[in-house]
Amino acid sequence: MTSHSVCDHRIIVPVTKPSSRIERRKAELRKEIIDTAFACFAEKGYHATGIADIAGELGIGHGTFYRYFENKRDIIDHVIDDLAARIIESLGTDNAPDAADSLEEYRAQVDRIGDALNRIFLEDQRVAQLLLFQATGIDAELTMRLYGLLDTADSLTAGYLEHGVERGYLRADLDTVNTARAVTGMLLAAILHGIRTPDAGAVDDLSHAIRHLLIDGVRKR
Repeated sequence: MTSHSVCDHRIIVPVTKPSSRIERRKAELRKEIIDTAFACFAEKGYHATGIADIAGELGIGHGTFYRYFENKRDIIDHVIDDLAARIIESLGTDNAPDAADSLEEYRAQVDRIGDALNRIFLEDQRVAQLLLFQATGIDAELTMRLYGLLDTADSLTAGYLEHGVERGYLRADLDTVNTARAVTGMLLAAILHGIRTPDAGAVDDLSHAIRHLLIDGVRKR
């Protein structure tokens, strides 16, 4: 059996939950800074937004901002870290790549992961909009990091498919590498459709169509 640990992907930075009241307040202010920054990015664009714009909207001083973030670019890194950590958290235990031992377990796993990803990507569409439409124009380093996330998604998905082939419930002739890339492409398209038409019914229908392909399109006949 091939074991694919999601913790092996070091692009992820674990996010610890705040424990004390002071830490919770710091976490709340950090989130407020991020939310305000996103609002400013949406209104003015990333490059036209300055620290003064973000701090002014919040009514805080520059010094307070710099206690939480080095610069506005640091905000983007934090958002990516948080997004990636939530995705990895959703893929633990029963949803791990090597957890399913039958087609029915794989089917249930696909449903759970699909529901989790819908919540993560569509609960705050500004994150998806920034990453898909603006981030690659910020700088080359961020572009390469996003490519790294894409590679991580492909690798994780390939792990699920390889395990299914090994356990005998997915087709033996399955091209796991390119099928994984196709799955990533479908997920990105689903996010784009969700941003353009944020209708819960339409999102649900598209999600179920993708899940159908992920099961009946690759299962052993």
